[in-house]
Amino acid sequence: MAISAHFRHRGFTPEKYDEAIRRLDATGKGSPAARLYHAAIEADGEIEVFDIWASQKALEKWGPEGFVPVLLDLGVELHPPEIHPVLNIIQS
Repeated sequence: MAISAHFRHRGFTPEKYDEAIRRLDATGKGSPAARLYHAAIEADGEIEVFDIWASQKALEKWGPEGFVPVLLDLGVELHPPEIHPVLNIIQS
């Protein structure tokens, strides 16, 4: 079952987001197949991320291999995401 994940980390500035994306892309980890959608928004000077994943298991597998080490290296304070099942997706 697809899930939504809403990440609100502390100290995740737009500059750190750009650097995280650059590092993930450079290692081939920037576009995991199980992540169906990715959106990043700026709120009060920090980045919040909204992802749709094919399953929670897929997110849990990729996180420790993908973004967690990069964000920790950038000095971002990690917080658990808000996870919810996806009922429906409508594309325009």
